[in-house]
Amino acid sequence: MCVPHLPKSGNVFWNLIVLPVTPSWLLPDYPHNTRWLSPAERRLAQVRLAEDAGEADQDSADTTIFDGFKLAIRDIKVWVFMFITCSQLLGLSYINFFPTLTATLGYGTTNTLLMSAPPWVFASICCVINAWNCDRTGERFFHITGWWWAVILGYIISLATMSTGGRYFSLFLMTTGYCGFALTLTWVSHTIPRPPAKRSVALGLVNGFGNLGNVMGSYIWKANWGPEYHQSMVIALSSLVLSSALSFLMRQMLIRENKRMEREERELMEGPERERVEEAARLEGVSFEEAIRRRRGFRYLY
Repeated sequence: MCVPHLPKSGNVFWNLIVLPVTPSWLLPDYPHNTRWLSPAERRLAQVRLAEDAGEADQDSADTTIFDGFKLAIRDIKVWVFMFITCSQLLGLSYINFFPTLTATLGYGTTNTLLMSAPPWVFASICCVINAWNCDRTGERFFHITGWWWAVILGYIISLATMSTGGRYFSLFLMTTGYCGFALTLTWVSHTIPRPPAKRSVALGLVNGFGNLGNVMGSYIWKANWGPEYHQSMVIALSSLVLSSALSFLMRQMLIRENKRMEREERELMEGPERERVEEAARLEGVSFEEAIRRRRGFRYLY
């Protein structure tokens, strides 16, 4: 970014000092210390976070960010998410060369740039609908990986034909992959919810390591592999297959964890504890099963 009418040294000061520091005053930190939220809004945000994880969204007084780092690197789920993000970004690395891929349709520069826009408009609409439905249903795996499968289909079409219609349709499918990517860190945040120090380190590790996929992706779309780019698409397709397999592994891990928590809760529902729940159900006029459901604690979303 360059600000007009400033000398070179002024540009450096603006880019390296002013711009990075300014957002720190605007972006929210935690709900309880965000200055521009009203007390009612802070309370609502804290309640929603507590409902998601079944406990307050705050670190203990003696928890440091280093403690969060140690907790994060010891959690296998963090490592799986790191490789999921890295492999998916390698599979979606076409984004850096999208106009080049559109140019393989055979049109001039202006038409090529104009034709690059509609696939992303379509992807934006899909992204909003997907995020809304993902939040409504609480499902994660298919809302993320399903779009990668659409990209895989797009790659297969591009590998099979160089026809204008087929290739352009494949570009629409390829752009939808970012509907899944947009929800990846959301899945991480809910899967590693507490303590907040661990969650913030986990998000940083997943995001930082994941972007190695973008770095690697810069080298797989070689000019001498064009205009077909078959080798590039095979590498990207294979990466999305890997990220899908790792996501399925994560899903199975979370299902197993949920079953373990349910088993432990059922064990607590014996003897006097069960009698208290039955009495509460009677007083509230609900079934015993409904009373158990209301008492159910945190569950992973998958």
